[in-house]
Amino acid sequence: MTRDDPDDWTIRVMTRQDLDLAIEWAAAEGWNPGLGDAECFHAADPGGFLVGCLGTEPVASVSVVRYGGAFGFLGLYIVRPDQRGRGFGYRLWQAGMESLGDRIVGLDGVVAQQDNYRRSGFALAHRNIRFGGVPLLEAPRAAGLQPVTFEIVASVLAYDQPFFPAPRETFLRCWLRPDARKAVALVRDGGVAGYGVIRACRNGFKIGPLFANGEHEADLLFQALASEAKGDAVFLDLPEPNPAALRLATRHGLSPVFETARMYRGETPDLPLSRIFGISTFELG
Repeated sequence: MTRDDPDDWTIRVMTRQDLDLAIEWAAAEGWNPGLGDAECFHAADPGGFLVGCLGTEPVASVSVVRYGGAFGFLGLYIVRPDQRGRGFGYRLWQAGMESLGDRIVGLDGVVAQQDNYRRSGFALAHRNIRFGGVPLLEAPRAAGLQPVTFEIVASVLAYDQPFFPAPRETFLRCWLRPDARKAVALVRDGGVAGYGVIRACRNGFKIGPLFANGEHEADLLFQALASEAKGDAVFLDLPEPNPAALRLATRHGLSPVFETARMYRGETPDLPLSRIFGISTFELG
C-alpha cells in the first residue's frame, strides 16, 4: 500500500494528544494559540475534533465543536504544509461538516479562503480584526471590578448567554478557572455589567472574551486585564462593526495585525456586536 492509496487515508476523532499536535500546527501558522487552550477546547466537545491520517501519521486537522443541537463552530482547519494540494483538507472538511448535521455553523476563516467557504454555503457576516500592542497600564481602582470567583460564576454564565448563539457552560466553566487564566467581572447594582478573560499565549497575552454593557465598562475591564501582562504584548480580537471596540483598541496603543472573516452557514445569529469588545477565540467562536 502506498501513501497515495486512498485506503491509506483515515479520519478519526482526535485523542487529547492529537489536539495538542493540532495546536502546535496552529502555532506554526502564526495563529498564536493560548498556552492552556487545548484543555478547554476539548472540554467543550470531546468528539468535536477530527484528524486525517495517512496510515498512522496525522496530516490534517479540523475542529467541529457542537453546541447543543442547533449550532456548531468550525476551526483549526489545517493541513500539514508538506501534504497540501492533495485533497486531504477537503476530505476532512466534508467529514467535519457532515458531523455538524443541519446546525447553523460559524467559522473565523482567513480572508484568502472566503471564496472557498462561500462555495460550501457560508456567507460573510463581518470581519474580525486582531489588534496587538504593548499597553503599559496599571489596574484601575474602580468600584465593582472583581475577580471571577466561584460566588459569581453563575452570574457571569448568565451574562454570557446573549453573546453566543448557543449555551456553552462546559467550555466557560473551564475557561474561567483561575489556575490557568485571569477573569475579571464588573459588578454594578448587584448585576454583572461586563466581564473579560486574559490568557498567556505563545507570544504575549490574549484578551477574550471581552463583553460589556458599554465602552466605559469595557475600557475598565480592558485596563484591569491588560495590567496582568506587565509590559508584554496584548492582543484583542474584535468585531469590526463595533466602532467603540476599535476606539478602545487604538486608545490603548494597539494596532491591527491580523484579520478573519466571520462567516455562517445558515441564518446569521443576532448577536449584540455593539457590546462585544473581544471575541473568545477564533477556534471556537
